[in-house]
Amino acid sequence: MKSSCYIPSGCSISAMMSESGKRIDGRAITKSIALMHDRSNGLGGGFAAYGIYPRYAEQYAFHMMFNSFEAKGVFENYLKDHFYIVHDEEIPTRPGAVYEEDTSGINIEYGMNPITESPVLWRYFVDVPGNRTQFVSESEYVFEKVMEINSKIEGAFVASSGKNMGIFKGLGYPEDIAAFYNLDEYKAYIWTAHGRFPTNTPGWWGGAHPFGLLDWSIVHNGEISSYGINKRYLEPFGYRMELKTDTEVVAYMFDLLVRRHNIPIKTAISALSAPFWKNIDKMPERERKIITAIRQVYGSALLNGPYSIVLGHSRGIVGFNDRIKLRPMTCARKDNMLYMSSEESAIREIEPNPDTVWSPKAGTPVIGELYEEVE
Repeated sequence: MKSSCYIPSGCSISAMMSESGKRIDGRAITKSIALMHDRSNGLGGGFAAYGIYPRYAEQYAFHMMFNSFEAKGVFENYLKDHFYIVHDEEIPTRPGAVYEEDTSGINIEYGMNPITESPVLWRYFVDVPGNRTQFVSESEYVFEKVMEINSKIEGAFVASSGKNMGIFKGLGYPEDIAAFYNLDEYKAYIWTAHGRFPTNTPGWWGGAHPFGLLDWSIVHNGEISSYGINKRYLEPFGYRMELKTDTEVVAYMFDLLVRRHNIPIKTAISALSAPFWKNIDKMPERERKIITAIRQVYGSALLNGPYSIVLGHSRGIVGFNDRIKLRPMTCARKDNMLYMSSEESAIREIEPNPDTVWSPKAGTPVIGELYEEVE
């Protein structure tokens, strides 16, 4: 079943979550995003996966990209000075691998663009030394070091830095990125995926989606036209935009509002995808006062432009659109599974008989949350 989208309206996004915490391998999410092949152009694809490192679940997992082994050496000297390295290894890859659908053979329609070259890809599982968190929280310490690495160590980029999760991304179509990283061998209770069609920013390994910080990850279809305002708002708080893609600000905005300002995720979305003033005026008094205060305090956090976004974090996923729904998003449920995608067909490709399917209203979040402990 091939996507009907021959004229792409931006990128493709897909996400799936087991709210029971059951871990599922990467074949289904790959099949879903591959269906929307025509929405991307080979200049970026990627996946975020939660629950993939149970052996190192208490350590921060740094997925790193290096332009050279020299940059890797400089980074490792830095890492030894600031963290305890519990384990490190090259991220397993299969250069030249092509996407195979359900192991039935090469998918000729989609699998003709294998990934043969890449940066140096390495992962590190690290602990924060206790004497480094006397005055800041552990997560704040990691945040500061990630910003420092990306801005000061030339040729080194942190792709992801959360616990028991990882981001796998690169320059290519998403299904070929999945084959390159052996994602069929990983099991996660949350998967998000992205196929990129860049229009005004470069296609490169670090600029592919998802974008991550700590356990946050973002996949995004559209354009953040408020990037300049959002960037200037974030920088005084210590965030550094180094990845040359507008979506980076969305991941950092959630980190600022939810982790550092302790705002509930749903409230944070009221700041990022705020209702129009004419709609606020029609709200009941208490709700109107709350939303008015959010808009006044977090006016520079407002995301403008056409977009659909899926946020991943350790306890769930959240999907939402811009205020007038200029980019598509469809959601579905089947038992304890929640699905989100740019197209309904990409959901039905992996779940033909969902219990319910709907298209969320503009600016209205769809929230999935774990209700049991992860396996």
